[in-house]
Amino acid sequence: MAGLEDLYREIILDHYRSPRNRGELPVPPAHKAEGFNPLCGDEVVVYLDVDPETETVRNIKIAGQGCSISQASTSMMSSAVKGKTLDEVRKLTRAFKALMSIHESKLEGEGDGSELERELEGVRLGDLEALQGVVKFPVRIKCATLAWNTLQQGLDEVERAPA
Repeated sequence: MAGLEDLYREIILDHYRSPRNRGELPVPPAHKAEGFNPLCGDEVVVYLDVDPETETVRNIKIAGQGCSISQASTSMMSSAVKGKTLDEVRKLTRAFKALMSIHESKLEGEGDGSELERELEGVRLGDLEALQGVVKFPVRIKCATLAWNTLQQGLDEVERAPA
């Protein structure tokens, strides 16, 4: 298991040192969402450009600062959602948040196949699975999910925007 943990650590450090999709997009047409974790000072800014006809994430840019977990998660999230439909992004968001909570329940010997797990069966998290070790440190879960909560806020704004 140590080999896998080392690989996960390297993936996190790679995304922290060389974040993907760093930058800004013009607002509008892009939507800007900002997230902040007052407990540790992590900041995330997500610029989301969605094609209104296909409801696909055309482009996503990220900014912000914080710990390696929050910034790596932000980078991984931006790579994972680019080019996906809004439905796929929402499902991926639920799957990632489930990873951050269901995995913790399994560590405690609970949870054996909830409705959410069945709904998300088949969702591929890829590099995002490197963050599953975060659940061993509950205070860091907020660091890992900050980008996803900020993305959710951006998606909500996209859906509320007039067509």
